[in-house]
Amino acid sequence: MSHALVLNATYEPLQIVSWQKALQLLFQGKVEVIEESDQEVRTVRISMKVPAVLRLLSYVPLGRKKNVVRFSRTNIFLRDDHQCGYCGRRFSKSQLTLDHVIPVVQGGRKSWENIVAACLACNQKKGGRTPNEAGMKLLRKPKAPLWLPSTSLKMGVAVTPERWKIYFRWENDGS
Repeated sequence: MSHALVLNATYEPLQIVSWQKALQLLFQGKVEVIEESDQEVRTVRISMKVPAVLRLLSYVPLGRKKNVVRFSRTNIFLRDDHQCGYCGRRFSKSQLTLDHVIPVVQGGRKSWENIVAACLACNQKKGGRTPNEAGMKLLRKPKAPLWLPSTSLKMGVAVTPERWKIYFRWENDGS
């Protein structure tokens, strides 16, 4: 099925959720539907369009520091453009893992500078060794990204649905 874009009460893009989570938020009374998709969900009692864009009824303060990107699995995959740090091929989220460049057993830390996206085959080949020890080459030196999380929303799905584009315009209009 599809995903839904969740907006803050101020219409600022917050996150992308599954259609199931979108319906859950709706039935919990936390959001209003701004746009519907063409897809329908049917139960014995009801039939309804799947939400495409939701707006929170209560404002959620973002509380993030300016220009600080939260360290997370998803943000690592976005930073690395869903590419394996060793073979360079692109994969879906389900086919990627996180790899510690310097393994934890050798003192490697959980940080932007020590973790890369890796395909299952490369991660298995590398094992608990450094790239040098495994005879592998790291294609790019990992570092903390400079983009804000809201920028990554556009990349959270393969193609940005038309219904969402109006909510991202503020990022590209030069203001």
